[in-house]
Amino acid sequence: MSRIGNAPVSVPAGVDIKIDGSTVTVKGPKGTLTKTFNPKLGLSMEDGVLKVTRPDEQKETRSLHGLTRTLINNMVIGVTEGFSKKLGIEGVGYRAAKQGKDLVMNLGYSHQVIMPEIDGITVEVPNPNSIIVSGIDKEKVGQFAAEIREKRPPEPYKGKGIRYEGEYIIRKEGKAGKGKK
Repeated sequence: MSRIGNAPVSVPAGVDIKIDGSTVTVKGPKGTLTKTFNPKLGLSMEDGVLKVTRPDEQKETRSLHGLTRTLINNMVIGVTEGFSKKLGIEGVGYRAAKQGKDLVMNLGYSHQVIMPEIDGITVEVPNPNSIIVSGIDKEKVGQFAAEIREKRPPEPYKGKGIRYEGEYIIRKEGKAGKGKK
């Protein structure tokens, strides 16, 4: 029995949900999100609460049940509060800056790494060693943050690179040299 799938999605005031077959549109103060789900699952709105039901107990249907409920809940949270990911830059000379709509990073390469903002995502650089990626779509925010991190992932010897806030890097010891005689 899916505990997550059975939990109802409460719809706060100011959020409007429209269900058109298997397509759900969530409109809130921060914007609008639309997503199409598997048509096998049943979606119903009753008394300001959205419920997801499944027709049978097949493995695929049970898997989709909890996933669908979570995705709809993330849409509701996105249009009310939004999502954000914080990244930290560590390393001598490594820094980020905002130029117009572009994120410009110096990451130890012979050139600057320039990443333009995509639709629905805003990038803030409060100081040269931190980046905040925010938006209403959790998937887009996470993907864009992963693409930024991919430009210089943290390395295990000195810990230099771009990491998520709170990410722990397992450090390695350097190569042991031969002893002098």
